[in-house]
Amino acid sequence: MQMIDIQPHRLGTPILPVPSTQTRTHLPPSTWHPDSWRSRPITQQPDWPDPVQVERVTEEIALQPPLVLPDEIGTLQRSLAAAAEGNAFLLQAGDCAERFSSCTEHGVRSKLRVILQLAILLTYGSGLPVVKVGRIGGQFAKPRSKPTEVIDGIELPAYRGDIVNSPEPTPEARRPDVERLMRAYHHSSATLNVLRALTTKGFADLEQVHEWNTEFVRRSPAGQHYEQVADNITWALRFMQACGMNGTQSLRQVHFYTSHEALLPHYEQALTRYDKNTGAWFDTSAHMVWIGDRTRQLDGAHVEFLSGIANPIGLKVGPTTTPCGLRDLVERLDPDHVPGRLVLISRMGADRVTDLLPPLLRAVRSTGRSVVWACDPMHGNTFVSKSGYKTRSLCDITREVVGFFEAHKQEGVHPGGLHLELTGDNVTECLGGAEEVLDTHLCTRYETACDPRLNASQSIELAFRVANMLREHRGS
Repeated sequence: MQMIDIQPHRLGTPILPVPSTQTRTHLPPSTWHPDSWRSRPITQQPDWPDPVQVERVTEEIALQPPLVLPDEIGTLQRSLAAAAEGNAFLLQAGDCAERFSSCTEHGVRSKLRVILQLAILLTYGSGLPVVKVGRIGGQFAKPRSKPTEVIDGIELPAYRGDIVNSPEPTPEARRPDVERLMRAYHHSSATLNVLRALTTKGFADLEQVHEWNTEFVRRSPAGQHYEQVADNITWALRFMQACGMNGTQSLRQVHFYTSHEALLPHYEQALTRYDKNTGAWFDTSAHMVWIGDRTRQLDGAHVEFLSGIANPIGLKVGPTTTPCGLRDLVERLDPDHVPGRLVLISRMGADRVTDLLPPLLRAVRSTGRSVVWACDPMHGNTFVSKSGYKTRSLCDITREVVGFFEAHKQEGVHPGGLHLELTGDNVTECLGGAEEVLDTHLCTRYETACDPRLNASQSIELAFRVANMLREHRGS
């Protein structure tokens, strides 16, 4: 893959607008309550053996402290409002499915490192501040296309994420265990503790920009290209210090937010809190939660639950989404046109995005809402390779992002973000890249619990391309 010779953008300083205290907060419909989703049809749920035990565990979770606070959620909303207007760019990235075993200091640091690398490349190349949201600290549940799978001739319940069961192919491991809900809470809490320490105590300092490059990435073409950009950033920082502009807090720490798919309403309800200052309900399991392509039924339980909470809401928009259906969903989820409320995550596939996306862009624009349109180039480009591994090609991923930008340019809409499944580890799960991963390499380090992820080198290659697209879009 050809990488751009990235240059700093010169259209302005990448500083987010000062958050306004006047930003509106989404208030629930009069008929909504945190448990009103229970009266609606629901899909993608585990077959819990004992419903009484589910209620017992969720009541215990409801007594725990919140994982995030309403003020943090409000800050994210204001940043997303800037992205919807073209004054910032959303980077939402992280694991396909977090494992409890990866909730270590090393595991969290590795994921944060590559997200910070991508964010600095996007900012440096486009001149836009990047809103950094991780698929981390709660991305433990996964929807599945089938409730069961056959392994070695034995039919087993599907692995639905560590919050439900375990991926080992045995009946015992695949049995849903409601105690895992509490384990998910504690692992999320531990992850957030590490994230907060790393993002405020030096690791996120721009003077560490070279240190974010791990050894295996540094040896790759993408890593060497990144080092050139890091050199330029280091010299810019020294220039600022020489001019007496050292000690700026925004250069020493970052705002980093968490997100996950709100697949299990029992868990989300248990962490939903009323905020008397705003009169709103907040899901304190994460700063942002989203509705998946399989659970976006207008009359379904997931849409009902998320219609009432005040968090920024993501909505996956797939090939079966119709313009009329999307208009109905945005009206339901954002009846009061609250800035920064909605993130629409397009996942069409590289071959279909330029045909399917423009009518949807027009449909939402006709509602008068200012939403963040983000590109998920991962989920529409998954296939099974000749060697039998579920994989994705970096070429297809890049083509979908190109098509996403082309559709936005055609319709005069801001391309607002990028949604990636990636890891900071040197895995071999997606094909392609300058250090090309071939089909025969997939078995070497195929470590994902569910879907294939970009490794750090592939992620950096993609970031260079996206930075170039953003710069061209802003220039035009």
